[in-house]
Parts: sequence; structure tokens; C-alpha cells
Amino acid sequence: MLLDLNKLHGQRQHVERTLQPSDVGDPDPEYTIVAPVDLTMDVAKVGAEAFEAIGRVQAKLELVCSRCLEAFAIPVDASFELRYVPEPAPDAAAEGEEEELAEDDLTTAFYRDGVLDISELLREQFQLALPMKPLCSDACRGLCALCGTNLNRSECECKPEWEDPRLAPLKSLLTRPKEN
Repeated sequence: MLLDLNKLHGQRQHVERTLQPSDVGDPDPEYTIVAPVDLTMDVAKVGAEAFEAIGRVQAKLELVCSRCLEAFAIPVDASFELRYVPEPAPDAAAEGEEEELAEDDLTTAFYRDGVLDISELLREQFQLALPMKPLCSDACRGLCALCGTNLNRSECECKPEWEDPRLAPLKSLLTRPKEN
């Protein structure tokens, strides 16, 4: 979904849309959008070529638990305040150089050809809302390392038999007969 910034002539444009998951664009392997996405934002011109987008996005994402590999849903309610500037032309000379980020760079995004890609804005907000390690619950017990049984659903009969060979000398102290 694209927003034509050339139509903004010094005024603020209010955008309020409900988008279907298929409208957001390319699917992401880390999550699936499972409910309509509510987007509310105001876009205003704040400089010669700069625009400001202030808004909120609400959605429901489905993730895979990193312990038990079961799918679960999380709500997303993210506010954003971004500054958009034209995408810089590719500079071959500066390609390998490192640049230090300023505080403003973290809230600055780019638009191309006078058009703001709202789908990209939504995907960025979803990525920022994702937990570092997705868990279906804090008490998730995960999978058995031997048989793969989901330990949240049932117990398995596996008995771990592996012993650390570095502890063998200590184990021999436990089995040695006591001396009087």
C-alpha cells in the first residue's frame, strides 16, 4: 500500500485504515498476521523534502514458540513517530565506509519517488514488536531432547543416560568403600 506524498501541500493528512493481512505485502518467516491490521496515522510535511508520520498500529501476530515449536498469537499495539526523508542516491565511494549513527537516525526512514510505502512501515513496526525469544508462556517446558515429546502436553518415559566424562573421577569417590 502506497501513500502519495506529492499530494500533501503543507497540510496534515489523516490516514485511518483497516488492512487485511494480504494487503501488508510479502509474508515474513518469523510471524504471520492473523487478524486485520488497524492503522491510524497523521502525515505532515515538516521541511522542504521531509515528512513526519505519527500514528499507531494494532494487529495480532502468530509466532512459533522457541521451546515447544507450537504456534501462538500475540497482540501488537505499537505507536510510532517517524521522520521520512528522500532515499539517498547510492554512493559507490561511501559504500565500504562506516558511519556513526546519530540519535535522529533511529527515527528516520526513507521514501522513494514521492511515495511512502505503508506496508514497509507496518513490517518495521511488527519486527520491533517481536519478542527476542518467542515463548507461548513463561512456564513452557519445551520438547524432550531424546524423543521430541511436547512436555506441555504429556510426560515421556525417557531417562537421560548421558553422564559427563569429566565427572567420572568424582563419581568413583562416591562408589569407593569407606575406610575406618
